[in-house]
Amino acid sequence: MKPKLIIACITAVALLFIIRTNRESGRITKLSAGLPTAAVIPDSLKWTPPDSASIHNLEEKKLILYGKELVSNTSLFLGPKGSVKAISNGMNCQNCHLKAGTAPWGNNYSAVASTYPKFRARSGAVESIANRVNDCLERSLNGRSLPDTSLELQAFISYIRWVGSNVPKGVVPAGSGIVSVKYLNRPANPAHGEQVYILKCGRCHGAAGDGLMNAERTGYVYPPLWGPHSYNDAAGLFRLSKLAGYVKENMPFGTTYKKTELTDEEAWDVAAFINSQPRPHKKFIHDWPNINTKPVDLPFGPYADTFSQTQHKYGPFAVIEKSRRAKS
Repeated sequence: MKPKLIIACITAVALLFIIRTNRESGRITKLSAGLPTAAVIPDSLKWTPPDSASIHNLEEKKLILYGKELVSNTSLFLGPKGSVKAISNGMNCQNCHLKAGTAPWGNNYSAVASTYPKFRARSGAVESIANRVNDCLERSLNGRSLPDTSLELQAFISYIRWVGSNVPKGVVPAGSGIVSVKYLNRPANPAHGEQVYILKCGRCHGAAGDGLMNAERTGYVYPPLWGPHSYNDAAGLFRLSKLAGYVKENMPFGTTYKKTELTDEEAWDVAAFINSQPRPHKKFIHDWPNINTKPVDLPFGPYADTFSQTQHKYGPFAVIEKSRRAKS
């Protein structure tokens, strides 16, 4: 059997496994539209990042390692006192993409090289890795984009491509990105989430959510979760499902997907509390050109349904999905 055919067969079997498992648990996974369409593989097929010792081209290695430094210490180079440019809010990419984008369920980069370029409903266009990097700089780091020809953008791209270089094209490894937490049958509760935050989160991120800077004040050890130096309201983590999945598998500090500390309800509620706090507002007027493709938890209208903006922010979300399936 030819290698490409073997990969296709593995992918198809894995996809059937995921669909069957999700149906049995009451959740249906829809593959996002993409070029190419990505397949999800089961946990038995583990992904590990490549070893930098395997990079033999010295110029390539230099660029890749610079990219890793940019991800790990973004603020040092591109923050308010950045040595290269002052274009971002002081957070590091690593604050959201744990272990420089290599941690399982830590919003890692494993599937970026294998799935980009791809169509993204948010922009309504096919995007490159460069688009995705600049999107994060403008949204999560509430900053400005890098020129296509800049050394820093090329280093970001080289590192991200290298991280996923051992992933076959079109495949999304198990543990990629952010886990999907089961929907609650009620709205997420910011008041309960505040109590979770006080008990579990405040010791690192501060009672006022303003984070903890390093001794040199060149970046954050623990990032601000709201306020003027946090991610803006156009960032992916401003969607409750994304933030709930992120904190569920990775927070409080020291938690991993192998041993989580928060319950699903705590994850949803603390996400609701965090995202109910003030933060920078940034409007991207071209987002979601087709409103039918807006996620159920996008807290900005207009919508193609009759559910309120409040329900689109806090839920319950299952009833919105059910209504959409009934119309499709």
